Amino acid sequence: KKAADDAAAAAVAAAKTADEADTAGLARQNELKKEAEAKAAAATAARDALTKATAAATAAEAAASAAEEAANAFKTITERTAENSGGETSKPRSVRIATVSAQAMPIEVPLRGRTSAKAKVSVVAQTTGVVQTVAVTKGQKVAAGDLLCTLDQGARKLAVDQAQAAVSQAQSAYDSNKTLRDKGFAADNSALQLEAALKGAQAQLQNAQLELGRTEIKTEVSGVVQDPMATVGNMLAAGQPCATVVQLDPMLFVASVPEARIGYARLGLPATVTTISGDKVEGKVTYIAATADEATRSFPVEIELPNADGKILDGISADAIVNVGTSTVHVLPQSVLTLDDDGVLGIRTVEEGDKVAFHAVTIVKDTRDGVWVVGLPFKVNVITVGQEYVQPGQVVDARTADSTPAAVETPVSQENVTS
Repeated sequence: KKAADDAAAAAVAAAKTADEADTAGLARQNELKKEAEAKAAAATAARDALTKATAAATAAEAAASAAEEAANAFKTITERTAENSGGETSKPRSVRIATVSAQAMPIEVPLRGRTSAKAKVSVVAQTTGVVQTVAVTKGQKVAAGDLLCTLDQGARKLAVDQAQAAVSQAQSAYDSNKTLRDKGFAADNSALQLEAALKGAQAQLQNAQLELGRTEIKTEVSGVVQDPMATVGNMLAAGQPCATVVQLDPMLFVASVPEARIGYARLGLPATVTTISGDKVEGKVTYIAATADEATRSFPVEIELPNADGKILDGISADAIVNVGTSTVHVLPQSVLTLDDDGVLGIRTVEEGDKVAFHAVTIVKDTRDGVWVVGLPFKVNVITVGQEYVQPGQVVDARTADSTPAAVETPVSQENVTS
């Protein structure tokens, strides 16, 4: 029995020890869990702090870059070039050049205007009468001498017949007197009065015939018939129109030349006129106004165009290109143009000694093939790549487009060239 009691007491003690061990293990587990959670929270906070620090550093770098760009914006090309080149003792900067020679190009002045009939003639009656017939219609082409209208002859035919009879009578009297004078039966001076009467009768006949002829109204110019036109039954007085004839051949192109270019204008210059309908005609300058228009300060000019087929009509909008001669120019790509520190437009070149030079230019025309400029020597070595990073007087490593060293020649002036 005592052994049993001892065993039971030992079992109770063992159970108590096990409970105490479980309690201690649970407490330790909770401590470890709390410790792990604390470390995780610390790691998260560290990551957040690192992210904020990185963002702050990036913002500071961007601000510094913006400040540097703002500072460079106020530096001249020369200052930026000096910084980029690393000073005079650094290796010469490499640039690409192309040798360009001057060439003769036609100078063309563009004009915008309209076509205009050379003449609009109002064919008028030269006597009074009622319109009997109108021989033409609007839009009809007529030639010089064609009949347009006829007037009632009235008593004009009778006047011609009467004048013809008077001439016949006077002629008979003159012939009879001449027969008597030839036979010696009449004095020689007896023919004076008869001769005067005959000439008077002949003059009256001519006047009557002219008056009768005025009843037929004919055009003196060729062209196209337009309004205003008379109608049958109208009473026309002397000076009133029967019809209007618009002369379309030759046709005129009318435009104005700006005062800045009037020095180019000369009579006889060839011109190409293109109408808005696509018709293209070659002509010549036939008129240049001596005074400018007060409102526009431009000078009216006229270009005469052949128009035998009448295809070009009056009042059509058109453009003209007038060839005013030729000039020696250089054709350059727009990409080579640059500005110096004073804002002058020009190009940078490489001259003898591999030194950079700046030449101011004037653009005279802009085409698809490039810009036409004047103001350069006959042959120049134009910097095509790197011109923005060099300055006049700087020594450079000049190379051609295929990166081979370029042989720099002395620029040839225009005066040394024989055209």
